[in-house]
Amino acid sequence: MIKNIFDKQVSDEIINRIQQLNPTTQPLWGKMSVDQMLAHCNVTYRYTFEPEQFKKPNAFKKFLLKNLIKQLVVSEKPYQKNGRTAPDFVMTGNKDFEKEKAILIDNINKTQQLGTHHFEGLENFSFGKLTSKEWNNMFYKHLNHHLTQFGV
Repeated sequence: MIKNIFDKQVSDEIINRIQQLNPTTQPLWGKMSVDQMLAHCNVTYRYTFEPEQFKKPNAFKKFLLKNLIKQLVVSEKPYQKNGRTAPDFVMTGNKDFEKEKAILIDNINKTQQLGTHHFEGLENFSFGKLTSKEWNNMFYKHLNHHLTQFGV
């Protein structure tokens, strides 16, 4: 069962894991550096809180996302190591570790403070309306996957 990211204790646990990272932390698998991983994790929140920064998927792409990808993202099934990611989530070059870490922590706190009521039935950029449970699964599962990737 996936932990509830809307619970303060759980979000604090995730933040504590993030705080254990440093600019030289190496991944146990995958190609991303730790700074790229933090920036990558922030995309989920940018999709949520700043969707105007992205090009909306056309009707065909949205159909594919909702019918083929959504269940992989919002279910309780863990992500596989070295899985493919959407183009907006691909990170290249160096990122500002401290800046990305601070943004991610702010995003986690904001999500927790907004709570389940805010997210219940909220429209997702890629998948349409989601339940708060689906939002939780998406947020927590993604963070947990990448923090585990970096050994924290």
